[in-house]
Amino acid sequence: MTRTFMPEIKSIEELKELQLQGLKWTVQHAYQGSKDYRKKMDEAGVRPEDIQSLADLQKLPFTTAKDLQDGYPFPLLAVPLKDVVRIHASSGTTGKRKVLCYTKKDIDDWTHFFARCFEMAELSPEDRVQIAVGYGVWTAGAGFQAACERFGALALPVGPGNLDLQCQFLIDFQSTVICCTASMGLLLAEEVNRRGIKDKISLKKMIFGSERSSDAMRKRIQELLGLEHMFDIPGMTELYGPGTGLECVCHNGIHYWADYYIIEIIDPETLEPVPEGETGEMVVTTLRKEAVPLIRYRTRDLTRLLSGDCPCGCIMPRHDRILGRSDDMIIFRGVNIYPAQIDHILSEIKGLGSEYQIILERKNDGRDYMMIKVERAEGIDSSLDVKLVKDVQQRIKGQLMVSVGVELLPYKSLPRSERKTKRVFDKREN
Repeated sequence: MTRTFMPEIKSIEELKELQLQGLKWTVQHAYQGSKDYRKKMDEAGVRPEDIQSLADLQKLPFTTAKDLQDGYPFPLLAVPLKDVVRIHASSGTTGKRKVLCYTKKDIDDWTHFFARCFEMAELSPEDRVQIAVGYGVWTAGAGFQAACERFGALALPVGPGNLDLQCQFLIDFQSTVICCTASMGLLLAEEVNRRGIKDKISLKKMIFGSERSSDAMRKRIQELLGLEHMFDIPGMTELYGPGTGLECVCHNGIHYWADYYIIEIIDPETLEPVPEGETGEMVVTTLRKEAVPLIRYRTRDLTRLLSGDCPCGCIMPRHDRILGRSDDMIIFRGVNIYPAQIDHILSEIKGLGSEYQIILERKNDGRDYMMIKVERAEGIDSSLDVKLVKDVQQRIKGQLMVSVGVELLPYKSLPRSERKTKRVFDKREN
């Protein structure tokens, strides 16, 4: 298949040279165009001419979400406002939203590399893409639709939720691909199964993102819908939006578009780089972004870089799926725990479903308690509860060194969501 949206880069050496030129341009552009970046660099004692190699990236100061919130409504803007053609904003739940500005070139670049994702997923112009993500000020709907149209497939902009309409479109328009959150994917898969319409639809692939999804959740969706492939797509408003990379059909990590941004992986506590292959916080630096360039932006997302060549033949580097966020860490009885760790343990136990909740409480004795509520898999009888509870408790104790309570629930008894499913409920007093 001809990948018309892929870069004409033949080697890692070529990629690194392109990254260096992009890094030099970005630092110069940000220093000249943004008083906030200029102040940060001056305080760090670094100037654009100091950046002569990719290793010099570490001389630059970090940027954080606070920089974006403090600069509201047009934070870190590095071009005149007259050059801005669009804004998008995060769906933040606390404080001011993170608003990002885009020039026409930013929109064109984003649409171009997002179209790569459809190529990476081996779509064709004959595919019919049902877009079941949010439209509005967030980046999802606009990004998916523009990229689908640029790629040349048929876009069906349904938006999130509304299962009646989703099912009707799957049947009437014979959609072959659906784009949604993993939670929405599970909701839809269970509804298709409940209605008994699997043999009436032509869905073959799902492109999902916006939240971490467990292996159990992916497997359940894939089985219920009879999908050939499910592709995890990363993306954040600060870094254009969704479409900054994609799993290939080998499902061996996420290829990211390193000709548009650089990834570093750091220890979120020491802020130092972690050894290659180890998990840490993803830090991104853009290479072509005009309106709001990002320089060493701390995403708070936890992942790791993957070494070696991918069997698919694409030379774009890879990172692992997003494992969670560094600020999602639970401190329970002195132990640092990430929800992803519990997610992984539950996914390995046969007989459990994909949906769970973690509830933290502080009782009258002053101690913290954790209760894990998890569904049985479909068709699993409650007679196995004692064995399953013991298995969960033993594995969590063995791997995380904490004791927890476990409550098993009937399949489909926990709430489903069309957007992101809330899984951690911390009821302890701060």
